[in-house]
Amino acid sequence: MNGAGMALDESNRSENPLAPGLYLVATPIGNLGDITLRALDVLKRVDRIACEDTRQTQKLLNHFGIVTPTVSCHEHNERERALELIEALKGGGRIALVSDAGMPGISDPGSWLAREAIAAGLAVIPIPGANAALSALVASGLTAAEFHFVGFLPEKAGARRTRLEELVAETAAAGTARTLIFHEAPHRILVTLDELEAVWGGELRVVLARELTKIHEEFLRGTVAEVRRELAARNRIRGEITLLVEARPRTEGRAQPGTAAQETVDERVARIQAETGVDEKEALKRLARELGQSKSELYRELQRQRARSKRGAR
Repeated sequence: MNGAGMALDESNRSENPLAPGLYLVATPIGNLGDITLRALDVLKRVDRIACEDTRQTQKLLNHFGIVTPTVSCHEHNERERALELIEALKGGGRIALVSDAGMPGISDPGSWLAREAIAAGLAVIPIPGANAALSALVASGLTAAEFHFVGFLPEKAGARRTRLEELVAETAAAGTARTLIFHEAPHRILVTLDELEAVWGGELRVVLARELTKIHEEFLRGTVAEVRRELAARNRIRGEITLLVEARPRTEGRAQPGTAAQETVDERVARIQAETGVDEKEALKRLARELGQSKSELYRELQRQRARSKRGAR
């Protein structure tokens, strides 16, 4: 569309009544300057705004002088709230749905309400804007020709490992390189990097994007082992994290799951000690927390491994 067409469309939008429907509105992921003119227009003109957290959204609305009423719609009440909102939409209502940051429905509430609105034959209108996954991807230097948004990995160690190994298998089946995009919490990022190294090997290339669009925005690029060492050396890891992985099909000679790429408990304890300077007891405690296992269970495994090692050395 040329510039004149865009200007005409913008003019019509401000003069004509806002059409009934559910508006999925992207909000800033950190920098308020990233809100779009269209998003502001919609937020001002809808009947109400359904929010992941009304308190968080109210800060945004206050900043831009928007007085539209709000109602909560989060992971704990979305299905119940959807019934009320769908009825309002059936009556010709105009409702905006927003998450705390970014696009609703992407690792945030919103998908259920959108599906219910579509099933009811109602209009669902996306209002594009800021998105952490795509922002990190275009600045990562990794391929954007083919990418897979994974979102958050499972919290439990076993389920997390299983999911990563599924991604390894999927990449192998595809036969081409692609970029995997994850969201991760600061307190779990070292665990996730450990698991990635275990299933893909220490030479796996990753990009970690932290605090996107904010004052302390940061990109760490390198192998998974290098990025993990950099983070492990810090006193504290803060901020929202998007992690990108250069997933390539394994070539002959590269370690497979279950081989030397997966460190023993003894090796992992030794690495934690070397990277952080803690004693063995504390290293074992940290490893237990990372893996979601009991410290005593890991200690017994550590002793078994050392016993086997001694027998093999004789």
